Amino acid sequence: MKICVTVSEGSLDAEVEEEFGHSPLFICVDSDNMTFTVHDNILEDTDIGYGIQTAENLIKLGADVVITGFIGPHGIKKLQSKNIKVVADEEGTVREAIERYKRRHPK
Repeated sequence: MKICVTVSEGSLDAEVEEEFGHSPLFICVDSDNMTFTVHDNILEDTDIGYGIQTAENLIKLGADVVITGFIGPHGIKKLQSKNIKVVADEEGTVREAIERYKRRHPK
């Protein structure tokens, strides 16, 4: 499963970023083997909002799950419309957040 986490550094030891729409990076982790890729959150000038645009970026990356600190209702709605699970109000490192998710949602 591909779990994407909002971060400001490209490491499994990076802290989960507080603001979904303004996160500078995403780290997308294969939860089976913990390999990952890092992606810039490319935000273009838009009048539809950063949360929706960030959600679109993660949809394009093929996320199954998104973990973040805070996400507004428009971002949640956009992700859920594509059957992407959203976990908000997370803290700690990427590694810790993914391990918590896996314990709460075993296969």
